[in-house]
Amino acid sequence: MSRFAATRSAVFLTWQAAPHLAIGRVLVMVVQGVAPLAAAWCTKYTLDRLTGPDPSVGLIAPPVLLLALSALLVGVLAPVDNYLGNEHGRRAELVARRRLFDAVARLQGLRRFEDPEFLNRLRVADSPGSSAPCQILSQLLSVGRALVVIGGFVTSMLTLSPLLTAVVVLAAVPAVLAQLAMSRRRAALLWNTSPLERREVFYSSLLTQIQAAKEIRLFGLAGFFGDRMLAERRSADVLRRGVDRRDFATQTGLALLTALVSGAGLVWAAFTAVGGSLTAGDLTMVVAAVAALQTGIGGAVAAVAELNHDLLVFEHFRDVERTEPDLLEPAVPSALPVLRRGIEFRDVWFRYGEDLPWVLAGVDLTIPAGSAVGLVGHNGAGKSTLVKLLCRLYDPTRGAILWDGVDLRDVPVAELRLRIGAVFQDFMCYDLTAAENIGLGDLSAITDLDRIEAAGRNAGVDATVRALGKGYRTLLSRNFADEADEADETPGTGVFLSGGQWQKLATARAMLREDRDLMILDEPSSGLDADAEHDLHHRLRGLRRGRTSVLISHRLGALRDADLIITLSGGRVIEQGSHQALLARSGVYAGLFRKQASGYQLEELAQ
Repeated sequence: MSRFAATRSAVFLTWQAAPHLAIGRVLVMVVQGVAPLAAAWCTKYTLDRLTGPDPSVGLIAPPVLLLALSALLVGVLAPVDNYLGNEHGRRAELVARRRLFDAVARLQGLRRFEDPEFLNRLRVADSPGSSAPCQILSQLLSVGRALVVIGGFVTSMLTLSPLLTAVVVLAAVPAVLAQLAMSRRRAALLWNTSPLERREVFYSSLLTQIQAAKEIRLFGLAGFFGDRMLAERRSADVLRRGVDRRDFATQTGLALLTALVSGAGLVWAAFTAVGGSLTAGDLTMVVAAVAALQTGIGGAVAAVAELNHDLLVFEHFRDVERTEPDLLEPAVPSALPVLRRGIEFRDVWFRYGEDLPWVLAGVDLTIPAGSAVGLVGHNGAGKSTLVKLLCRLYDPTRGAILWDGVDLRDVPVAELRLRIGAVFQDFMCYDLTAAENIGLGDLSAITDLDRIEAAGRNAGVDATVRALGKGYRTLLSRNFADEADEADETPGTGVFLSGGQWQKLATARAMLREDRDLMILDEPSSGLDADAEHDLHHRLRGLRRGRTSVLISHRLGALRDADLIITLSGGRVIEQGSHQALLARSGVYAGLFRKQASGYQLEELAQ
């Protein structure tokens, strides 16, 4: 993307955020640029009148009053500019973050979030990138203000010494080149340190969050992860230190050049004034002009350099915004029918990357509508991957998945997912209230306490939630304090559930969608005790009777009542049938079941 296009995009975003603030900042910039020039000319005229042959109050008063007005404007506009900039920055960053996360939400699959380069780009786009648009406008205004100052004082200097004017202006050329080089180094540094900072944040989160606290303390890992965290910081600091040293050398050279030019100009002006070629007012104008030009040129150069840096950062923001979806929406979408026949996997192949092995290798199976289907297999057999394809979190590499004959790729992703309820093996524990944790399963019910409580009862977690301090309003978190409400004005500490209780809550979240065409239950009872597991599966069988369900469980006793059990191995279907039929076949499923049954001394062992 060209720098002009990036600049235009950033300025438009800031205008969209708050046009009145943008106009106010431009007006302030113009006045701030003109005020120093007006003050310099007023000072010149005042001194020329005072040192002239006939000084009088009438001659001195107008420039003195204008000088006072200029000083007043300079003093007042500084805090005004600061306030407008801060407020504009806040509003623009809100718009930018909304646009950024709308773009992220458009990525309907998971593949982008498994790409480290995209995650690095997203990190840069989220933090410095979101604030870059207003920074770009600020730098443009700084350049504009500096150009007003430079233009005014160059015109003034030309009337006094064209040669000195040319020297001062030409001395800015190496400064411009040096500042641009420094800005490129800073932008490259930001990109190069991004993966290091992400890993540092990862280790820091391990050391400071509750999820890893038990293992870190039991296994004595604090020092290990602390050392790794600091190692990432040191690696990033090495890169920063190298850039800082190069910038130090560059800035020192520029400072010496500026001092040399300024000193030479002041010496020339002093000797010229002694010779009578310059008046006292002219001398003050030369002094003010040289200082203003040096400051203005330096400010313009620094602003251009920062502008270049901010544009490089903003390009990451724009790249994320323009990232192509990993799941393509159909050009002519097909309607998704009510599931009446079933879901067919037709020669489905899938792998997570071109250089990775096949996870599914020619899967052919049918999930009959209205049936409870169990998926069985060793770890890595492809069960959870099959579920992800059902939810269209990925598309098959080859083959097709048909819903009553309609290819899932021909249906809008959002429409498909509205027809599915799911409990994932790696379910989320949100730092929200119990009601919100359940209500997230169907946002239309997020405030419908009756539906939420019904889902809690269906999942067997209602009694647990009601026993909490505030029932369904209890905050389930150790990271945040429970905020005050109308019933209890004293904030308290949130509570945290056990693993099995969280799993029930995640199941309740899925139960909000119990009437959907397809329910997917990926290890829904892995964290439950035997009684809770039996109770949950009894509830699920009753709730889903006559509806299509897919259940994954390593506890094969939970699958005995499934209408169809499918065994996967090496990414292929190797057997399928009812529980009794598969036992009679004495294949993989029978071997797995009997191994588990022998531990529980079930009736099948005697048979």
